[in-house]
Amino acid sequence: MSAAASSPVSALLPPFPWDRLQPYKATAAAHPDGLVDLSVGTPVDPVPHLVREALTAAADSPGYPTVWGTAGLRAAVLGWAGRRLGAEGLTERNVLPVVGSKELVAWLPTQLGLGPGDTVAFPRLAYPTYEVGARLARAEPVVYDDPVTDLDPGPLKLLWLNSPSNPTGRVLGKDELARIVAWAREHDVLVVSDECYLELGWEADPVSVLHPEVCGGGHEGLVAVHSLSKRSNLAGYRAAFVLGDAAVLGELLQIRKHGGMMTPAPVQAATVAALGDDAHVAEQRERYAARRTALREALLAHGFRVEHSEAGLYLWATRDEPCWDTVAHLATLGVLAAPGDFYGPAGDRFVRIAFTATDERVAAAVARLTAA
Repeated sequence: MSAAASSPVSALLPPFPWDRLQPYKATAAAHPDGLVDLSVGTPVDPVPHLVREALTAAADSPGYPTVWGTAGLRAAVLGWAGRRLGAEGLTERNVLPVVGSKELVAWLPTQLGLGPGDTVAFPRLAYPTYEVGARLARAEPVVYDDPVTDLDPGPLKLLWLNSPSNPTGRVLGKDELARIVAWAREHDVLVVSDECYLELGWEADPVSVLHPEVCGGGHEGLVAVHSLSKRSNLAGYRAAFVLGDAAVLGELLQIRKHGGMMTPAPVQAATVAALGDDAHVAEQRERYAARRTALREALLAHGFRVEHSEAGLYLWATRDEPCWDTVAHLATLGVLAAPGDFYGPAGDRFVRIAFTATDERVAAAVARLTAA
C-alpha cells in the first residue's frame, strides 16, 4: 500500500457531523404527520422566474466558460456591491466568481499557500468548514471570541469573520468591524469576511467589511464572500463570488485557472439576472420573516430562550440543557433541529432552528410546539 493510501487526506478532518443526526431524523420521521426538518438551511422556495429564464436562454453554451467570468457578470457584481454594500472604488479586478461559497471556504487556505506553522482563525461558534479548510491545508485552526485580544498575530495568516453569523445570527457593527480590520492590517493579516446572510437582517442591519466606514475606502487585506444560495434560492446553482483586495483575488484567479474552477456559463447568466433584480429578494425576505416570527413565538411559548438571531436564516435557541437532549425532545414532536455542538463546544446547550422549510411544514412545527 502506498504512503498516500495509508494516510488519507480525510484523516485530517473531523467526523462529518450530520451523520450523527440520523437516529433522531428517523424518530422525527415516524411522527404521524411526518417530518419537519429544520436542521439544514437549504432553500425550498422556487427559483425566481427571471433567473430560470436567463439560465434557459444561456443553455446552448458548448464552449468552456472562463474562471474570471463574463464582463457582464463582473459588471453585475460591481453594480450590486455599490448598491447593496455601499462599497466604493471597486473595479473588475476586485471581483472573482467562485463555484459556491463552501468550495471557496474549504480550499482558500490551500490556495493561499498556507500550511504547517500558519494559523487560521475563526469564531468560537462557527460554520464547520472554516476548520475543514485549515486542516486541508495542514494549517493550525484557532478559535476566538475577540480576535484583537485573543489571537497571536505572529503565525496568523487568515482571519475569518462571519457576520451575520451562522449559527447564532449575531451581527457585528461598523465600529467592531473597523476595529478588527485596523488590527489585522497593522499585523498584515488577511481578513476574509463571510457575508452570505448579509441581505437577511431582521433586528439589525448587517454591514459589509467593504463599507467605507469599515475599510476606510481601501480594500487592501480584505476579501468579502457572497452567495446567491439564500437570498435568491440558488443553492442548487452554486452561484457565489468574492470581492476585495485585487492582489489576493488576482493570485486566486491564476491558481483557479490551473485548477479549472469555472462557474458554468448558464449559471453566470443566471447570476447576472439575480443580481440585477431586487424585487425577488424582497419577496423572499417576506416569506422568511413570516416563518421566523411564527417559529420564534412558538419556541418561546414552549420554554425556549432565543439568543442573538438578529439576522440570517436560523434561531439560536436553548432550553438550558445539553443540546442533544433538546434534539431528542424535538424529534419526539417530529421536528429535527441541528445540535449546537456541530458549530463548536461552546454551542453544547443550544440548537439551531432553520426557518427555510415550506409554510406548511413551519405551520406543522408551530402547531406541535404549541400543543405539547
